[in-house]
Amino acid sequence: MKENGFRILSIDGGGIRGVFPAMLLANYEAELKAKGVEKWQVYQNFDLICGTSTGGVMAIALALGIPAKVIYEMYLNNAEFIFGNKRKLVGQIFRSAHKRDYLENLVKTTYADYFSGEDPRLGDCKIPVLIPIYDMMEGRPSVLKSKYHPAFVRDYHIPAFQAALATSAAPTYFDPYSSSYIDLNGIEKPFANKIDGGVWANNPTLNGIIEAQKAFNVKLEDLAVLSLGTGHQKFCDAGVKRNKGILNWFQRLVRIKKKVEMRKRFGIRYWIYSDEKKRLIDVFMQGQSQQVQNLISLMQKGIDKAEEDNFTYLRIDTELNETCNVEMDETSKDIIIKLAEKATIEFQNNATNIIKNFSHYDRGNSST
Repeated sequence: MKENGFRILSIDGGGIRGVFPAMLLANYEAELKAKGVEKWQVYQNFDLICGTSTGGVMAIALALGIPAKVIYEMYLNNAEFIFGNKRKLVGQIFRSAHKRDYLENLVKTTYADYFSGEDPRLGDCKIPVLIPIYDMMEGRPSVLKSKYHPAFVRDYHIPAFQAALATSAAPTYFDPYSSSYIDLNGIEKPFANKIDGGVWANNPTLNGIIEAQKAFNVKLEDLAVLSLGTGHQKFCDAGVKRNKGILNWFQRLVRIKKKVEMRKRFGIRYWIYSDEKKRLIDVFMQGQSQQVQNLISLMQKGIDKAEEDNFTYLRIDTELNETCNVEMDETSKDIIIKLAEKATIEFQNNATNIIKNFSHYDRGNSST
């Protein structure tokens, strides 16, 4: 990366799995602080932060100057209250799974605590932010942006907490977000029927790259992009369903394949209700995120990965498996902490690369 490269931080959606990027960034800030770096906060080391859903909540918080550790603790200590009063399955036929009241108060209060008790707006972010949402009033994708270009005159009036609630209104988990606000000219503006940007940009990295090129006139080779996932599951179902119970485990131990029943039913129960997992939502969001990774890999390395890297790009994510299976509305503190531990391990594995390419740390002058 060139000396004055343009640094982008991108954070995926994923509900409470936001503890993964939050903890990783908390380690990042702690490492810079330990090295005596004066500008140790995330917003002081990046030029643009993109975030969708839980990543949008985090992106706005970081851009307002809130330390990543505070964001991590916000998730960890409040998961039970945000997602704990889940509606019964029958109730979810007509209503979303969770009420938003607690989350709204939590985000609003957290943001205001770092803005002298007042509600900050997107225009108050210390560095540019890019927040995907879906606008059901207009029936189209939309991106909320702070005022980092003369043409961006619409969004910077919006209260930051409202932008965060809009991008995190995941279908079936929360109702679409509807409210209004008084803009800086004293005019009341509607802000209604906004839903989670994860329906079209769960991984907003590509949006950030294009924005850097078009809004900031940055060349591709001058980019340094740090893209953080929130954990991914493998949606592999070959269409077979094995026997369950002790017999199944015995068969695995002795490597004997016995009665195998072809799965014939991939209906609503499988995609929405089976094992209390909303596979449909997860596979949509995860598939979109994976495709963005594929496209960026093509941009960076070319077909067959034969080209030298065209720009600096680091993607950090973790697989969620039987040892750490975290749902988007997980409430178990023990399970959430396991995901945080994975984040710490991933930071340790990538610390040198992260500090070198995504901070202003200079071994010769640690105060820069």
